[in-house]
Amino acid sequence: MKLNFPLLTLAIGAFAIGTTEFSPMGFLPQITQGMQISIPQAGMLITAYALGVMIGAPLMTLWFSRFPQRKALMLLMVLFTVGNLLAAIAPNYLSLMAARVITSLNHGAFFGIGSVVAASLVPKDKQASAVAAMFMGLTIANIGGVPLATWFGQNIGWREAFATIAILGMLTILSLWKALPQGQAGHPPNVKQELKALTRGPVILALLTTVMSAGAMFTLYTYIAPSLKYFSNATPQLVTVMLILIGIGFSIGNHLGGKFADHSIDKTLIGFLVLLILMMVLFPLLAKTAIGAGIALVIWGAAAFAVVPPLQMRVMSVAHEAPGLASSVNIGAFNLAMPLVPQPEQPY
Repeated sequence: MKLNFPLLTLAIGAFAIGTTEFSPMGFLPQITQGMQISIPQAGMLITAYALGVMIGAPLMTLWFSRFPQRKALMLLMVLFTVGNLLAAIAPNYLSLMAARVITSLNHGAFFGIGSVVAASLVPKDKQASAVAAMFMGLTIANIGGVPLATWFGQNIGWREAFATIAILGMLTILSLWKALPQGQAGHPPNVKQELKALTRGPVILALLTTVMSAGAMFTLYTYIAPSLKYFSNATPQLVTVMLILIGIGFSIGNHLGGKFADHSIDKTLIGFLVLLILMMVLFPLLAKTAIGAGIALVIWGAAAFAVVPPLQMRVMSVAHEAPGLASSVNIGAFNLAMPLVPQPEQPY
């Protein structure tokens, strides 16, 4: 696919959102010191963000569908920018929690509306690849944005990290304004009809597939550092390298998932879900060496994220009366898996 500037702009927004979602994991100790709170309390900032995504996805999509798509996406990134700025100046823990929730409200709606816009920019046989191109920003955030923001938060300050992420939001707003077509005028949604579309069996099955596959991803991703330490006594430096390899795997899988889904959504989903199961089973064996762990995590990351573009396309197609709402709820379903990750019986 040739360089498509509107798709690139959507990917920039995805990069910014991915960076703000995952980077606080890397500087939680700095937040605990600055706010004088415990690690579990700081961890609730991650959970609150995920819950905000789930709640905000349908509400924000229904509300912003009354605007033209470009304007809706720009307003959502205004919300993102304000949330990060509020986090940067938060005077206490509760205000920081509120800022993270405000930031999260844009997440599902941006990806939901953005997926519809991305699919509309290309021919029908390239729509899955277009959706994958937008999500590529999210995967690249795991390779570059999150490590950089983590370094910034650890060495400069966590408040400055949130402020810098807010600048990304401002750049995204400008890019959306310049690159995206204005689009058709929005209209008040038929809430009853759109919500009814989500209750059909195929839609529910697609959403459940998202929850379960994301659950498999977050179960290992959340505990990757203690897992590597347990299986191979990995150093912090090696864990950082492994996180970068996971991000590379995410990017490879996102690209392949989009390409293959252009030809067959079902075969793509089945093939990569089987590969994900296989890698989850083999990981304890392969992780005993650094090379084995690296290979396993690249393949695992590719399998975990290759299902995202076809799942977005599946939900949008089976809920064709409400593709934007279904797409955003699917993002909420993806984040639903994060609070559902089981807690270990013993701390590592």
